[in-house]
Amino acid sequence: MAYHLSLPLSLSLLLFTYFPSNSQSNQFCEAGIGYDEVGCGISSSSSSSTKLLIKGGTVVNAHHQEIADVYVGDDVKVIDATGKFVMPGGIDPHTHLAMEALNTESVDDFFSGQAAALAGGTTMHIDFVIPVNGSLIAGLEAYEKKAKKSCMDYGFHMVITKFDDIVSRDMEIMVKEKGINSFKFFLAYKGVLMVNDELLLEGLKRCKSLGALAMVHAENGDAVFEGQKRMIQLGITGPEGHALSRPPLLEGEATARAIRLAGFVNTPLYVVHVMSIDAMEEIAKARKSGQRVVGEPVVSGLALDDSGLWDSDFTTASKYVMSPPIRASGHGKALKDALSNGVLQLVGTDHCVFNSTQKAFGIDDFRKIPNGVNGIEERMHLVWDLMVESGQISVTDYVRVTSTEWPNVQFDESHYLASSSARIFNIYPRKGAIIAGSDADIIILNPNSTFEINARSHHSRTDTNVYEGRRGKGKVEVTIAGGRVVWENNELKVVPGSGKYIEMAPFSYLFSGIDRADASYLSSLNAPVKRFKSTT
Repeated sequence: MAYHLSLPLSLSLLLFTYFPSNSQSNQFCEAGIGYDEVGCGISSSSSSSTKLLIKGGTVVNAHHQEIADVYVGDDVKVIDATGKFVMPGGIDPHTHLAMEALNTESVDDFFSGQAAALAGGTTMHIDFVIPVNGSLIAGLEAYEKKAKKSCMDYGFHMVITKFDDIVSRDMEIMVKEKGINSFKFFLAYKGVLMVNDELLLEGLKRCKSLGALAMVHAENGDAVFEGQKRMIQLGITGPEGHALSRPPLLEGEATARAIRLAGFVNTPLYVVHVMSIDAMEEIAKARKSGQRVVGEPVVSGLALDDSGLWDSDFTTASKYVMSPPIRASGHGKALKDALSNGVLQLVGTDHCVFNSTQKAFGIDDFRKIPNGVNGIEERMHLVWDLMVESGQISVTDYVRVTSTEWPNVQFDESHYLASSSARIFNIYPRKGAIIAGSDADIIILNPNSTFEINARSHHSRTDTNVYEGRRGKGKVEVTIAGGRVVWENNELKVVPGSGKYIEMAPFSYLFSGIDRADASYLSSLNAPVKRFKSTT
């Protein structure tokens, strides 16, 4: 790929020429059926090239917008974007594709889930690697095999389930050799993924030394376990028992605890899927005090309330089961307000889908319902409708919360100014921008077009959709990934194996000034005190 680094005076933005295959299929290839077969792969011997000129649109980045033409290459397919917004493709920071849970596996793999993402305007996602018997190396190898079907770019976070010298060594390998710059700690799922405070502290210290971002699933796992037993004793075995067993106060407690321990270590913290006022307020308080805490709401928490969990039909109710649970309606409004005022920074999905047959494993016991909802295809549309169409955020803020994650920090304005071209996961400006030298991951969104969501037309392999029947305004009409038009005229043009693994470097802007803060802390101790020993 040849990158052109100059900007012409016409405001056309030169990105790069791409070279697709002569054999590239124009149909949605089924992974595992057409994979690696003729017509469902990309030939490395192709010499043909296609170029794009996107004319007349409003080009939007996280810091400004302007009417401009976007030129990818040297010649000629013209896409008319007049009256539409031309924006960086979305980046979903939180997904679980082909994830094993409760003796089953989520139905969207690294092809079907990514294809659904592209249809919805997301051009990169970051998935969570689950260790194999605690081994980070084995876990990564397993996920590398799963990702061979990828049809769009992706990165990895790494989950930590135990801590010893081997794990500490392997964390360094992940950061320095494998392009992983974030590690997740579950404070829930007792007996499966949950870590205790001692392990969390060791993990936080190791993350700090490596310049890696520590992430937490914040629920009090011990209390949730007790809440589950309480519901079963009360005879509440349906999906509503899931929400009742893990109320907001348990999310708030764990969020507060993780924030305080991260503050004690003095390392940045990322709180995934913030679902409640309780958790959001802890993040707001920490950020106001100057602590480096990032809060991630997910689209289900913004768009839904918990009423579906009380539906009399089990199939309908069980599709809403996720953790932390979808909350009562007041929580969603507060989360949207927090996103609009910068208390929360970026929107993920926690996309982890199981079909109705898999959800039925827990028909007599909500504890056996695989947790997870969809969102990878719906996120960009719903955030636009909920936040931009409603007037809560600007178009440039939309790019920030769905793609660029432009730093909106409160801990130190000088750090913000010095690092304003960085992103939370340290891949800006390669991703999350339409500027010279960036990857050509672009969407064209028509603000006047409408969308409707249903399981019949979505591209996920699950047979249900938690946003069933929802309509809104603002539709992604074109998705361009790596310079290739992959979604246009409601048609997917994707092939397995075409996605790239994106390495993410450590020491993002969140680590700027950490060493100075540590030095200031040490100088403030006035210790150790020199004392004279008594001679008597």
